Amino acid sequence: MANSSDWISALRLRTLPLSISGILVGSFIAVFQGYWNPVIFTLALSTTLLFQILSNLANDLGDSLKGADNAGRVGPMRAVQSGSISKNAMKNAVIFTSLLSFISAGLLIYFGTKNLSATSVYIYIVLAIASVFAAITYTIGKKAYGYNGLGDLFVFIFFGLVSVIGVYPLFSDTLSWILIFPAITIGFLSTAVLNLNNMRDRENDEKVGKRTLVVKLGAANAKKYHFFLIITAFVSWGIFQVLTKNWLGFISFLPAILFIKHLVFVSKNTVPRELDSQLKIVALGTFFISLLYVISVSINAWIL
Repeated sequence: MANSSDWISALRLRTLPLSISGILVGSFIAVFQGYWNPVIFTLALSTTLLFQILSNLANDLGDSLKGADNAGRVGPMRAVQSGSISKNAMKNAVIFTSLLSFISAGLLIYFGTKNLSATSVYIYIVLAIASVFAAITYTIGKKAYGYNGLGDLFVFIFFGLVSVIGVYPLFSDTLSWILIFPAITIGFLSTAVLNLNNMRDRENDEKVGKRTLVVKLGAANAKKYHFFLIITAFVSWGIFQVLTKNWLGFISFLPAILFIKHLVFVSKNTVPRELDSQLKIVALGTFFISLLYVISVSINAWIL
């Protein structure tokens, strides 16, 4: 029977900072514009964390059922793969986390859309359902999109567009075209994490029929794609700081040093399993960008 440490390991806590990056950025863009609501912020964080945990648990189960988690896999041993958590227990955990996700999302929609139109409310309800569905079907089901090269697209949509752009109107009751730039930044950097993970697992994924975008592109083109994601993310982030005239926001470029070293490492890499050490650099680097942006906005608010 699984103990608490087994479940904590299955939650994959190291993935959680990345999942809240978009919420931090979207929320503090609202703060920069003069909007704030601690209840909405708390519920937005809990909702995105639950979505990420749901995705982690579902991926653990799905990859095990499909045989992708095997002796040839490079990353850390998964819970179902190791036998520390049974398949049935993991299924129940996925169902339970789905329910918690719906409750948190429902509360967020209730408190965050009071001044929005009925159409907006329906859109948020659809997004909540889609988020849960996407978290589960990444690896579970006969048409799991993670096995057909669509994982990158969905990560960009949900970690970038939905997270950054979606949270902003809950504070401000409005939308702004300028949100597309930070959404691209967080979306592309989050996608880079997935791409790096898939570059690491490319050989094993190809053997088990997991047709990730990396498998389709090949090793050399996957590296070029990785460079495109990260460089474009920083360019978009710079444009955003200039357009919003948040000059203090340029402190959030400090993690760029880590990313430059990371890209040099990737360009020279010839052993896929060695890329595992780079996952936390990109994930935490993205989180630190968002955190430094939060600090810049907070300082601006304090000064003004």
